[in-house]
Amino acid sequence: MGPARVCPSLHRATHRATPLVGAVALLSLLTACGNGGDTTGAVSTPPGTAGRTTAPAATGTGSPTPEPGTTSPGAADTASPATQSAGPGSRCHTSELRAAIGRPSPGAGQRNFPIVLTNTGGHTCTLHGYPGAAFVDASGKQLGPDPKRTPDTPMTVTLTPGSSAWAGLTFASPEISGARTAVPAALLVTPPDERDPLKVAWTAGEVPVAGNESSVFVTIVQPGTGG
Repeated sequence: MGPARVCPSLHRATHRATPLVGAVALLSLLTACGNGGDTTGAVSTPPGTAGRTTAPAATGTGSPTPEPGTTSPGAADTASPATQSAGPGSRCHTSELRAAIGRPSPGAGQRNFPIVLTNTGGHTCTLHGYPGAAFVDASGKQLGPDPKRTPDTPMTVTLTPGSSAWAGLTFASPEISGARTAVPAALLVTPPDERDPLKVAWTAGEVPVAGNESSVFVTIVQPGTGG
């Protein structure tokens, strides 16, 4: 076995460099000598690090399949809600619903009425949140303030054709609360997220419109008829 080869660049660098620079140069030259003497300044890329700043190569022309239970990015419908067609699962519109006052459920000093909304359309639609409600006289003038919303968590109720959802309308019995009352001719019911109301004849007598404990409350829509 012949004598060990001394890299000429290594021999020269150890005599000319300052201690700090010389140490760096010495390490670089040792590496260069060990790799066949490449001293051009090119940095070798360690295995496994190439291409980390680029996206993985696509394996096909289709979109990636999302994991079960997840939504693929970009899959959301970007159409304007005001222009979306009333396809299956879209919001129920006033023209597709019928309103009615269900059978009252008396409580301790309370009067409770279910406001029932029935899907009369030909496709499935949804309701979410609170309906609007207002008592009116025969001329259409509102009696009392708008009902207050109870602190519930809204749910989405899916209505197939012919099925119903309900929301509770409740107030303290006027004969107990002593509130000032009026006898409405009708109750205007506006479905959630709609502007056009449905008119329902009111036949349940007086309701509170002012004074002590005169507040009327409305709940979120729920499946069924409330009976």
